[in-house]
Amino acid sequence: MARHPAFGTLARQRGLPALTALVLAVTSNWASAQTAYVANEKSGSIGILDSSSEKAIGRIAVGGVPRGIALSADGKTLYVSDAERGALLIVDTATRQVAGSVSIGESPEGAYVSPDGSLVAVAVERKNSIVFVDTAKREIAFQVRTRGDNPEHPVFSPDGKFVYVGAEEDDKVDVIDVARRQQVAQVEVGKRPRGTAFTPDGRFAFVACELADTVVKIDVASHKVAATGKAGGRANGVTMSKDGKTVYVSNGKDGTVSFIDVESLAIRATVEVGKRPWNMALSPDGGKLYVANGRSNSVSVVDTREAKKIADVPVEEFPWGVVMR
Repeated sequence: MARHPAFGTLARQRGLPALTALVLAVTSNWASAQTAYVANEKSGSIGILDSSSEKAIGRIAVGGVPRGIALSADGKTLYVSDAERGALLIVDTATRQVAGSVSIGESPEGAYVSPDGSLVAVAVERKNSIVFVDTAKREIAFQVRTRGDNPEHPVFSPDGKFVYVGAEEDDKVDVIDVARRQQVAQVEVGKRPRGTAFTPDGRFAFVACELADTVVKIDVASHKVAATGKAGGRANGVTMSKDGKTVYVSNGKDGTVSFIDVESLAIRATVEVGKRPWNMALSPDGGKLYVANGRSNSVSVVDTREAKKIADVPVEEFPWGVVMR
């Protein structure tokens, strides 16, 4: 590879230490670049957002109805649930092309990667099942039928031992033991459970109950409710702060995100976002929260340290959720 002439000039004029500093600065900027991917349900696309400019910089046409999105740890692969085709799409982020698909059943929603990256869990509503896809073989590894009706958002515990999944029509959370490949518990939480998030240490799970306007704290060791607190109207998406002290809950009716204290379940702050906020993602450093606003066709960017909105980024139709790297 040819050396850029500017490097030689800088080396002569400033000396090697200055050149080294320049290279390190450039490398640092590259390393800190962050990308958000947005599943746009009605547009059949994945929007690409740059976190430094807070602007849309591209799109990936996937077709169908994307109602779930997950990202591999290395950022090279997106997993997208397509409700129209009953498939899990495998998308190459470098080529921005669909590289494959796995047929998983009618009306899938949500896609979540296991902590070790070996599995993707997808809720298949019509089958009342959670399908686990092997990421290496790109095929179904196994399926677990849930006791509750209409499962969605199957989320892995941080140690990968359990999957918690809300049963929308049953007011319960089903608990799946991944190694045993079976359901081992069911937790009654409240009307229409939706999103789930775990504390980083895996001790507690938090579930938003949409028709109860509550957030429920579950003790993972016992799979029992530890406490219930108020959220906003039509509580929906749930994301945990990096330090495990705050749970963020999107409120679809209110158009807000609640900052809720993990210990007391008190609402510490409320931030206005867009219409029908749904699923969310944190930046890798935890400083920004990206909120998909389904009826505003936008993603709101929230400063988590200041608890204030800093940008609204226009995206395509009916954004379902966001993932980041």
